[in-house]
Amino acid sequence: MDKSALTRRRLLELAGIGLGVSALSACTDGIAPPETPPPVPAGPTATAPTAPAARLSVRTRSGSFFSAFRPGIASHWSLAAPELPPGGRPPEFPVAVFLHGLGGSHTVLLEDLAAHEALQRHLDAGGAPFAIAAVDGGNTWWHPRADGTDTQSMLVKEFVPFLGSQGYDLGRIGLFGISMGGFGALLLASQGRLAGVRAVAAMSPAVWDHYDPREGSAFDGPADFAAHDVFALRPRLAAVPKRIDCGTADDLAATVRAYRAGLPGEVEGGFRPGGHDNSYWRSVLPAVVSFLGYNLA
Repeated sequence: MDKSALTRRRLLELAGIGLGVSALSACTDGIAPPETPPPVPAGPTATAPTAPAARLSVRTRSGSFFSAFRPGIASHWSLAAPELPPGGRPPEFPVAVFLHGLGGSHTVLLEDLAAHEALQRHLDAGGAPFAIAAVDGGNTWWHPRADGTDTQSMLVKEFVPFLGSQGYDLGRIGLFGISMGGFGALLLASQGRLAGVRAVAAMSPAVWDHYDPREGSAFDGPADFAAHDVFALRPRLAAVPKRIDCGTADDLAATVRAYRAGLPGEVEGGFRPGGHDNSYWRSVLPAVVSFLGYNLA
């Protein structure tokens, strides 16, 4: 792949510009009010509960909060989770956090990818139950930026603890994402800032093996790239179950292939026909959901 061809315009196209950004309506039952940051739980529970025998139905919720790491910006979130019939005792499910691409928002998870439908099919087929959640990250590439925003810290210090306060098991966390979000998921898993990460999956991750200013908004300069170089961080994923998928018609396929080739241990996923778009991501999402469910069980 000719990396010089990745102009700023093409980067925006690759990273998912145009993904749905319409907000879901806020649901506030049992949720912190929008003007307050998410509460911090006492801590994760390490014991895995026995899966319930009753049929589980997926329920979706949404809300928002103001993050200390995105001053003055309301961060909206979406959640899809198994729910027992009335009278059932809810177990503490693991949770997988989704990171969206450039130009996207939390709505990509449920509107563009219909991940709640994929999760329901996974449960109906007897797959291990877990929840999936997404939060707005702007166009920050999920790492600290020179303008003072730090959406990775928002995930680690605010959003994930909030999910813990809602009853999800922070000892069993999955990370997954598309394009910019695939990069962000791999970066966060590599840096080890979340102790409970059990698996990471990236669909068409926007990864590069060297700094190029034509990569646009991804990095603030050579030093910023070096501090968040996922190629250099690959050895840290040795013990983490990982899955990486990419379409063969994707302009990022060559660098994704090079990144995969240098990862230690087994890497699930692979390459199949498709581009850098929702159609391809929807086609591989069921396998990603199955991978996460198996490793979070």
